Amino acid sequence: MSIIAIFNQKGGSGKTTLSLHLACWLSRKKKKVCLVDADPQQSASTWIKLMGNPLPVKGLTDANELIEQIPVLAEATDFVVVDSAAGNSESGRAILFTADVCVIPIQPTGLDLHSAGDAVRLVKQAHQVRGGLPKTGVFISRATKGTRLKNEALTILGQIPAVTLLKTVIHQKQAIADAFSQELCVWDIRGGTESAKEFDQLFKEILRLAK
Repeated sequence: MSIIAIFNQKGGSGKTTLSLHLACWLSRKKKKVCLVDADPQQSASTWIKLMGNPLPVKGLTDANELIEQIPVLAEATDFVVVDSAAGNSESGRAILFTADVCVIPIQPTGLDLHSAGDAVRLVKQAHQVRGGLPKTGVFISRATKGTRLKNEALTILGQIPAVTLLKTVIHQKQAIADAFSQELCVWDIRGGTESAKEFDQLFKEILRLAK
């Protein structure tokens, strides 16, 4: 069993898209997976229902419920994937105190890089209490190819102590933007081949981090 939290206190970083695709990817690999939707907007839950996917989804937004129920769900599955809420430090701390792995998606903008410091601070607090857990990785999300800002962001993220910079970059593509409205994952959407390959590479990195 492994608990993988997709975490960032700033909205718009692609947490829900990543969480849903990771859970579906693991399910396609014949793993027993539960997706925990900790976002009050319940976007991941809605997406799964629209897809008609039988993947189990548990909506948990209260910090006490997260601490109590995530380990229980982990006992019954191979993987629990947690889509964290933006801006909620209380539930965020609860997730970090249960997760084995924390993955932080960060957009390559000055504001997002600055805001990432808040997420990393919470991660370091968890590390102090839990002896280095959760293992934490950061990666660039929603990037534009060939931009100087993307390369600068990679340099900055590579210098953050106590976290691992994942090599895969998820680029902004129309297929990803259209996936929710078309009630699909990128593996099933027209024009989604490149994004599907990037997700495959990223998820393999995340599993290596989980070992």
